Amino acid sequence: QKAADQGNAYAQNNQGLCYEEGVGVERDPVEAVALYQKAADQGYAGAQNNLGTCYMNGIGVERDPVAAVALFQKAVDHGHAEAQVNLGFC
Repeated sequence: QKAADQGNAYAQNNQGLCYEEGVGVERDPVEAVALYQKAADQGYAGAQNNLGTCYMNGIGVERDPVAAVALFQKAVDHGHAEAQVNLGFC
């Protein structure tokens, strides 16, 4: 929590995962998206991939496949293998 509050992208992404899945906190997909967005804005590929998954599946946001593809592509450009798989399913 403290690291995420201080702007650490890795921590923001991990905290987003906790909110998305309800691990240690009450499940809150909207908060998960907000945290993923903060980390993605810093160029963190894992968060770009997770945020893309949220947009692809309408988790915490309205479903937007175009935004999902753009986020997956950003993550792929940073070498994120899972995002490459996700992009292949689009």
